[in-house]
Amino acid sequence: MQIRELIENTNLQIPENRIHYEEPMKKHTSFKVGGPAEVYIKIQNEEEIVNIQNFAQKYKIPITVLGNGSNVLVTDKGIRGIVLQIDIKKQSIEELKNGQVRVIIGAGNKIAETAHNLCKQGISGVEELAGIPGTIGGAVKMNAGAHGKEIKDIIKQVKVMKSTGKIEIWQKEELQLSYRNSIFSNNKAIILEAEFNLKKADVENIKQKMDEYMKIRREKQPIEYPSAGSTFKRGDTYITAKLIDEAGLKGYQIGGAQISEKHAGFIINKNNATSKDIQDLIEYTQNTIYKKCGHKIQLEVEILGE
Repeated sequence: MQIRELIENTNLQIPENRIHYEEPMKKHTSFKVGGPAEVYIKIQNEEEIVNIQNFAQKYKIPITVLGNGSNVLVTDKGIRGIVLQIDIKKQSIEELKNGQVRVIIGAGNKIAETAHNLCKQGISGVEELAGIPGTIGGAVKMNAGAHGKEIKDIIKQVKVMKSTGKIEIWQKEELQLSYRNSIFSNNKAIILEAEFNLKKADVENIKQKMDEYMKIRREKQPIEYPSAGSTFKRGDTYITAKLIDEAGLKGYQIGGAQISEKHAGFIINKNNATSKDIQDLIEYTQNTIYKKCGHKIQLEVEILGE
């Protein structure tokens, strides 16, 4: 029996308009590439996750969890099984002593929207991250960072759901946060919400900082083209984008994929690229840098699918 038939014969208690079959993933990723998801479901509460997990375990169907699709590259063949797009949204603010603020944000809240909402309320601590085009859940998973600030600098704890359906609170110390990495890189627990330690500040000062960071981003990053942000991780002893630039690869193109002429650390979808174009360009870049400098540059982007 096909997944579609199984779902239609099961009461998952999820509205039909949030369940899509053979859904093109290029509609849901910032790279704007990728084949179809066999089933694509937008999840808005914890009960729905439990229902899907129970269903998937019963029929041995793989689950892929997605946030805003901004740090992933989906293959042209697409993703088998169920893609869960976590759209759980929440914002809770509690002012503590000495200007400290406890903020709880849902995994589906977008970072940029969160930063602007907090700015309006005079809450500082996330303005450096305002330009990251992802969700809170994705940001926690990869310990996202920009302008010298990382998620690990402000996070206190995370509410997660394990594959058994059990909900737990994991403290910062348990999250194994490091450069673009966390316990969630190799753990199937689903992030539901995160709690942050922030502080009160002057609205105009926060806004000024955010405007400065966004100006830098517009000037230095190719945000006018689809991409997944920085393609490669920074090295321990070198700046990867600098190596790519010095290797003369800026502007190098395979199919519709190009190493950005503005920032060598970004591979962009310049002209209707396929996922294979991007993967071939990634491999070419890695091989070129290894031959020239002996460094094995690592991907920051996660590749999903067949």
